[in-house]
Amino acid sequence: MHTSEPPAIDLTALASDIKSWAKELGFAEAGISDTDLSTEQPHLLRWLREGFHGDMHYMARHGLKRTRPEQLVPGTVRVISVRMDYLPPNFPARHDPQQAGEAFIARYAVGRDYHRLMRRRLQQLAERIAEVIGPFGHRAFVDSAPVLEKALARNAGLGAIGKNTLLLNQRAGSYFFLGKLFIDLPLPIDPPNSQNLCGSCRACLTACPTGAIVGPYQLDARRCISYLTIESHQAIPEELRPLIGNRVFGCDDCQTSCPWNKFAQTAAEPDFRARHNLDRAELIELFLWSEETFLKRTEGSAIRRLGHERWLRNLAVALGNSEASEAAIDALRQRQEHPSALVREHVEWALARLMEQQHEAQSTRRQSI
Repeated sequence: MHTSEPPAIDLTALASDIKSWAKELGFAEAGISDTDLSTEQPHLLRWLREGFHGDMHYMARHGLKRTRPEQLVPGTVRVISVRMDYLPPNFPARHDPQQAGEAFIARYAVGRDYHRLMRRRLQQLAERIAEVIGPFGHRAFVDSAPVLEKALARNAGLGAIGKNTLLLNQRAGSYFFLGKLFIDLPLPIDPPNSQNLCGSCRACLTACPTGAIVGPYQLDARRCISYLTIESHQAIPEELRPLIGNRVFGCDDCQTSCPWNKFAQTAAEPDFRARHNLDRAELIELFLWSEETFLKRTEGSAIRRLGHERWLRNLAVALGNSEASEAAIDALRQRQEHPSALVREHVEWALARLMEQQHEAQSTRRQSI
């Protein structure tokens, strides 16, 4: 990173301007922190030692670099953290995991992918700063590098980390994206949010369908539905499949159960509104998408990173958890000869579940005659 000379400018005024410019660019809030994350190192090492990162091997490979921003981008002395609300308008406050035939997709993913949009806005923020002070060292990150985003955002005063390990904001809940701008300017820092916003509440621990929140502030990703349906490239463990319900991309249960989300703000950004009816899509319809249709309908969406194979894996599990209709059984049978062993395994599991359900229903009817 280029290290600039200290600008002959009022840094306090610049910090205030940066927060105003961030809001003009569509960010709900911005804050500034230093790079000290030394208190996070023991927690990160313990989490890795427990194996809670699952198959996300990059987490272990990056090691403590996540807690040392100045090593990731040499010359960094401050981090500007921003957040952007993403809750789509008119989205149901809660969801029924057994909703007949309907697919559930996490609220953050029903609209356009946030990565490119936020990175572009962060770059625009950097350009605005450069217009005032001239060239300076900076680099924008949005889920794109080993960065402890939530800890840095907490240190910048944007919220406190909750028992569900998400950042909670007293005025906006937790339905927001985070982004970072690493800079080499010694701006004044904001006070960190050291509040305990959870108190004795255990709503998220109780609500988690798979028990992934193994304790307050402790997440075992290997059991998390978001990990299983998005991050994992492996077969979903058979004992967890029935617990997934109709969730085909992510899970919001630890957020919908959080009392702070009564303050959640609807997204001001039009790109985060639901596209292609993904907020009310039918399982069978999505399962029968060809790969070409999948790529077309998910263009510009975070869902596309799954690829068609894992998309079908997830949908097969959801169909196996649905009602044993002839339409669902017929749809699954159409994928029994799929080239992917991963897809075939989950299809067979789902078919066995539905056939057993049908058999039990027939037995019950016979007994009632």
